[in-house]
Amino acid sequence: MRAFAWMREELRYVLTALGYFTRMPIPAWVGYAPQQLNAAARYFPLVGVLVGAVAAAVYAAAALAWPPRVAILLSMAATLMLTGGFHEDGLADCCDAFGGGMTREKTLEIMHDSRIGAFGALGLTIALLLKWETLAQVQLRLGSAGLLWALVAGHAASRCVAISYLRTLDYVRAEGKAKPVAQRLGDGALGWALLSGLPWLLWPRWQAGLAALAVLVVLRWWLGRWFVRRLGGYTGDCLGFAQQIFELAIYLVLCAWS
Repeated sequence: MRAFAWMREELRYVLTALGYFTRMPIPAWVGYAPQQLNAAARYFPLVGVLVGAVAAAVYAAAALAWPPRVAILLSMAATLMLTGGFHEDGLADCCDAFGGGMTREKTLEIMHDSRIGAFGALGLTIALLLKWETLAQVQLRLGSAGLLWALVAGHAASRCVAISYLRTLDYVRAEGKAKPVAQRLGDGALGWALLSGLPWLLWPRWQAGLAALAVLVVLRWWLGRWFVRRLGGYTGDCLGFAQQIFELAIYLVLCAWS
């Protein structure tokens, strides 16, 4: 009975993470509570595995009828529909805030504004176009199997590295103390997140995966210092921004390596 209760509770956390980061419906028995979201943080990278798997499945199906570049664009559209553009919204907000805010207070004020400005529109457009083109080049150089690997690895590892900021940086919005992104991630939770997100980079092309991992480590250090210098820590939008940067970095490395 204890094992069953433990499995049910862990399933509740997995579904909570799924409901938080995607638009997939979850059973009513899962419920909602701030502490439940906090406990579910260790499963956030698993959501990336699911999103990457959906992207791979849509590409594989679409490639039966359309050219690879069209199939890639359809797979990107599927992930945007699945997540509601959750991380892309953070990217746009951060581009507006860091591009237009000269002070910490102004930067946070712009970031909190739901409207998109010139910097956000430019950043989002460049990011989506760059993602499309790098994925197309990965498919051209590594084949469809290589692309399927890149999609799963990119979504999983980027979310894993982004969520690691919950362990080392401070959340800067006082009104968000109940949010899961405002809570410190424990050592055990961080270890589980790393275990569920990073290994996808290392198979089947472990040399390219290690190169991508090295770039992620450097980028994580640099972005973390930048967040601290500009804001004193991070916000939820910063995590979305970081995830998008890390995902793009993975695709760029795999494209260059091939």
